[in-house]
Amino acid sequence: MRKRTLLLAATLTTGLLTTTPATAAPSGLAGDFNGDGYRDVAASAACADVGSASCAGAVVVLYGSASGVSAARRAVITQNSAGVPGTAESGDLFGSALATGDLDRDGYSDLVVGASNESIGDRDGVGSGTVLWGGKSGLTGGKGLPQPSTLSEYGNFSRGIATGDFDGDGDTDVTLTGQSHTRVYHGPFTRTGGPLNNLRVGEVGTTFEVFAGDLTGDGAAERVYPFNVDGDTGGQIDYFRWTGTTYKMADLPAADGYPGSIGDINRDGYGDLVLGDYTDPYALKPGGHKGGQITVWYGGPNGPDPAQRPTVVHQDTAGVPGAGEAEDGFGGAVSTGDINGDGYADVVVSAPGEDIGSARDAGSVTVLYGSASGLKTTGVKSYTQNTAGVPGSAETSDRFGSSVGLSDVTKDGKADLVVGVYGENSTGGLWTLRGSASGLTTSGAQGITAKAVSLKGSVSLGSAVAQ
Repeated sequence: MRKRTLLLAATLTTGLLTTTPATAAPSGLAGDFNGDGYRDVAASAACADVGSASCAGAVVVLYGSASGVSAARRAVITQNSAGVPGTAESGDLFGSALATGDLDRDGYSDLVVGASNESIGDRDGVGSGTVLWGGKSGLTGGKGLPQPSTLSEYGNFSRGIATGDFDGDGDTDVTLTGQSHTRVYHGPFTRTGGPLNNLRVGEVGTTFEVFAGDLTGDGAAERVYPFNVDGDTGGQIDYFRWTGTTYKMADLPAADGYPGSIGDINRDGYGDLVLGDYTDPYALKPGGHKGGQITVWYGGPNGPDPAQRPTVVHQDTAGVPGAGEAEDGFGGAVSTGDINGDGYADVVVSAPGEDIGSARDAGSVTVLYGSASGLKTTGVKSYTQNTAGVPGSAETSDRFGSSVGLSDVTKDGKADLVVGVYGENSTGGLWTLRGSASGLTTSGAQGITAKAVSLKGSVSLGSAVAQ
């Protein structure tokens, strides 16, 4: 059985903590850790050194403002930071997965952090999950999530993390995955006691991925688990919905791919499921498209109709820049959000393996816009580090688009784009582009490298961005 390769290098950091002042009343916005009304950015530096511990891992938080984010307003949090459970050890990969949500209902968003290679006792690579608490000074302190006692060596628990109100009771819940060990932690959470309860999800196969969103318009978020089948790691898509009394599993037998994101692309009140299918077709996987593709399954009162004909987009689709080439990885990361403020969710797709001229695996991101008729293939634009206004230049192995995330960090009602560039200068970086009424713009674009936030080691800054 094939497993997804974790795109990390090997070795970082300091415990620097710098925040901006927050207002007295917290905003309640998901992703606003200090409650000042601006969403913040949390990104992985999972192969950062912490003291002498290589690849122990760190989380970099960039606090939002009217002018966007900057390296000056940041926090770098590790397992050696005050109040954070555990100890930074070589190979832990703290920060390898991230998700946001107000777990303790105090109006400040919290951050759930995976350390997918954390060892416990003599069991190597078991993995663990930690909640970092938001507050008016930003993220400080934390609480470990209850860990399944049945985890095996190299179970990589917490490789996948998602948050949402899964049972419609108004509290934020959390799910973590790793191999066949999938757990749901029900809110409300308390800082001393943790979650209200946790349960093991019915067998969904081997999965390291999960994402969540409301596909049915009932106010409860569905949990989508792509799980492995022989020869195809995104080979089957199952999701769980709340019936009012229990969770019911449904599947999309014709769907394929991971990662994924959920947003209301056609503004009909139902979340739509976007799946990236970045692998090239081969003998055991005849489906897909050379260079990768995405599919959009439109939601409805009973979830996506399995009989529908989904929207399929790749680099050979008319109106989409570029061309489908082997190992482009189009669909390697996806995110949804309203970039131009028109009320329709837009889609950002990365191709971190895209060659730019002679620069192999330099990477690109493509933006497609939502409409009443669904995802459009007109007005599509792609961006690289050679695009005018984008900092830096396209270089071999930059992998621009190793992660992507859409979030309104400037509080102007338009989602801004954060792009992970985990190969930048061999240590990684985070690039930001602003949303505007005319779409994504390079005006005011920024590039923040691992060096700019004082990280050391291989770092892999930007290998993941919190959703």
